[in-house]
Amino acid sequence: MSLKIITPQDIRDHVLRLGEKHPPLRLDDVDRTVVDPRRVRAEFGHVIDYLARVELEVDRNVLELLTLLPDVSETDRLFYADVWQPQEIQHGLILDRLQQDIDIAPADPDTESVNPRIRILGALSHLKPIHEVSRLLYYLTGAATEKSAVVAYNLLVDGLTGIGEDAIARTVVTPIRRQEPGHFAFYRLSATQMVQQNVLQPWQLRLTKVLRRKSFSPVGAHTPEHRAQFGSVLTTLGLADKVEDFAAQISLVERELLWAQEQGMRVPGYILSALKDAIEQFRTHGADLLLGPRPTAG
Repeated sequence: MSLKIITPQDIRDHVLRLGEKHPPLRLDDVDRTVVDPRRVRAEFGHVIDYLARVELEVDRNVLELLTLLPDVSETDRLFYADVWQPQEIQHGLILDRLQQDIDIAPADPDTESVNPRIRILGALSHLKPIHEVSRLLYYLTGAATEKSAVVAYNLLVDGLTGIGEDAIARTVVTPIRRQEPGHFAFYRLSATQMVQQNVLQPWQLRLTKVLRRKSFSPVGAHTPEHRAQFGSVLTTLGLADKVEDFAAQISLVERELLWAQEQGMRVPGYILSALKDAIEQFRTHGADLLLGPRPTAG
């Protein structure tokens, strides 16, 4: 855990800096020149499609947040409404335009449904002790999601550059990648501040562990089909053979804050199990996923 004591003002200042230094990307600033659309579609089309869908589901994520945290703080609101959502929606729109350029149909994001488990927890979150548990879960989920994005975009840049697609690597994926670490830092700072300030009692931390273990899911992988698609992303980006290393990266914050007393724990078992299940779902049931994401007619 960080030795520096984090204050609410530190977090607010970080959010304000993010907004100032990283305005939402603009489609007009992107060079969508693709040297070999067929090759990009065959090798990375399903990765781009998955990332576009996840980024475009930001509106649903906001609905889930408002359901989960009925008494959201002003700094959290500033982050999700003024910084995170405007940045993420532009990421999705740019990636979605790119996949249409390579003859893949537009993404099909779910922007309205809210998981029933979130509705139940949100109803209980009107009680302050449960609200604080929900808030820590929100930060832990956000940290794992954003770290996953950082790793994926790093590898996608490498992959596209490796096949000579410098324009889209440099002007599409790299600018998106540049904005993700600031999101991760917000969640890490926020979660760490809660634990440093003993906002949660021991029983609340135990409940957080239980709920995290029961509810963890890879980003955007809430159905069997999506889990198989996520497994295809991990496989294409070379993470299936390094799944423990990837799990260690995305679980960094919760290992620091929830499992520090578990000596020798490198990866929480529920995270490693979920990632392995996604890979297995792809290997067993997802062979046809690489034939599309939904090629356009004609």
